[in-house]
Amino acid sequence: MNARGPQVVVVVNPTKVDLAEVREVLQDAATAAGVEAPTLVETTEDDPGFGQTREAVRDGAGLVCALGGDGTVRAVAQELVGTGVPLGLLPGGTGNLLARNLGLPIDSLAAAAAAAFSGQDRTIDVGWLVVDPDESQRAGDLRTGAGNVHCFTVMAGVGFDAQIMNDAPEGVKDKAGWAAYVASGGTHLNDDPFTLDLVVDGRTAATGQARTVVVGNCGELTGGMVLLPDAEVDDAWLDVATVSPESLTEWIGVASRVLGDRGDGPSLQRDRGRDLTVRVDPPQLCEVDGDVLTEAGLLRFAVQPACLVVRVGRDSA
Repeated sequence: MNARGPQVVVVVNPTKVDLAEVREVLQDAATAAGVEAPTLVETTEDDPGFGQTREAVRDGAGLVCALGGDGTVRAVAQELVGTGVPLGLLPGGTGNLLARNLGLPIDSLAAAAAAAFSGQDRTIDVGWLVVDPDESQRAGDLRTGAGNVHCFTVMAGVGFDAQIMNDAPEGVKDKAGWAAYVASGGTHLNDDPFTLDLVVDGRTAATGQARTVVVGNCGELTGGMVLLPDAEVDDAWLDVATVSPESLTEWIGVASRVLGDRGDGPSLQRDRGRDLTVRVDPPQLCEVDGDVLTEAGLLRFAVQPACLVVRVGRDSA
């Protein structure tokens, strides 16, 4: 199935790629797929893709592709929620986590473009994080257009998870990939824990001391790590992992269970729900799909089922 509508728009982070090379690869892929050459629109320091995507939708784009890191994908996806306009995923960052979870090419721009331009559509869920929700946002309508409401397609987290994202320099990530996060994580293994109160669909799921809480729309990271093995992008659930090691030995135990898919155990508990409330004390950094936001003491996570169309390869749907 070719791209719907008259135009393919690629929202591209120019700091991640060689634009001349990208244009050539995308032109070849478009010709092979029988679609018009895509229009490239660059992100900026002030706008990582939100406004560019809104404009593309207003102008009648039949397919909007994200070419950049996971942050670019998140920005484009947030604006495509509920529009019916498909999202194409073109690799250009460190993680490419949504593409990875959907079985799309992550090492070849040409292969990813072929899937985007001539693949088929799949509808998936997204998650929303509300940072320090006001009274009206603590139940019911999220007010997704509000400034404290952020979409995520892969995972969002608070605590250690956000700290390692925050401390991994962009230049190091570009050169060392996920090794940059490993190095960053090592500096935070001995950080103080925080007090946690986790409520899942109205029931108390966890209380006490924790180091991080990660909420996922899907479960695979990179390097074979599957933090949330039951998470699926289209099951209308969010999966949550609470990590609470108290020593380096317990950190190693958590890592071994994640790498070996050995289930829950000391310092790692998993749950799932559709509407989650997380209270932490003191306030902790939070992140969505690798984008670090701010410190918060109260967070609400909610799933919006079947609201985002993603263009996938014919063997990926």
